Amino acid sequence: MKDNLHEYHRFLDEAGDTTFYGKGKIPIIGTTGVSKTFILGMVKFNEPIEPIRIKILDLCNKVQENSYYNKIPSVVKRSCKGSYFFHAKDDVPELRKEFFDFIQSVDCSFQAVVGRKIISLFEKKHNGKDTEFYADMLSHLLKDKFTNQPRLVLNVAERSNSTAINNLEKGLLKAKKRYFFQNPNNKITDRISFCVHKYQNEPLLSIADYLCWVVQRIFETGETRFYDYMLSKISLVVDLYGSKSNGFNNHYDNNTNPLTEKNKVSPLSS
Repeated sequence: MKDNLHEYHRFLDEAGDTTFYGKGKIPIIGTTGVSKTFILGMVKFNEPIEPIRIKILDLCNKVQENSYYNKIPSVVKRSCKGSYFFHAKDDVPELRKEFFDFIQSVDCSFQAVVGRKIISLFEKKHNGKDTEFYADMLSHLLKDKFTNQPRLVLNVAERSNSTAINNLEKGLLKAKKRYFFQNPNNKITDRISFCVHKYQNEPLLSIADYLCWVVQRIFETGETRFYDYMLSKISLVVDLYGSKSNGFNNHYDNNTNPLTEKNKVSPLSS
């Protein structure tokens, strides 16, 4: 039987947080531990996914067995919860390099949407609600994914109420409305479903996590070396709320318009 799951399964994860305010509704965007952006990304695999999943699990087991790695606190912490899994934010540089090299060997492509955390937009467009912010980001990620094939299964990393099925369906509905606004006479894929996973239970989400982190490093710190290294895998990044001087809905692809250190955002947007 042909392994064709990769033809209609996609894997979604995020980077950053959806925090805008601290105690007393004081804006804290860009302060210690609070991101300036929220990024939602999706990986498409162009080869059978089960062998990739097995290879990732094998890499995880090797990390746990490797005396160079298995005393590192972040590795110990995850291992004690069941088993080690790759997570870019917490992995040490040596492990990141190993997993980046592995991703290079996988035939896949990645797209992401970046939401700059702008308070006025958050209050007006998303009613000051994290879930609505997430759903709107999801709609932008999905709005051009309806016509290429008859079925899609969207495997999503769990994120509290934001990934509750009703909120994911809300994002999907918004995506359809956006699509029909541009293509009123077209038919679209109706067989779209969600499967929400705890991050550590679906190894393929690690690839989405790492590539989201790569994009995040540019927007948060202006650091481009990880992005430059993984550029062949990152087909499109959409900066939804870019400054007026740069134009809204900026699209960055890996051929003609890549991201640069100039995409770093300022600490606080009102």
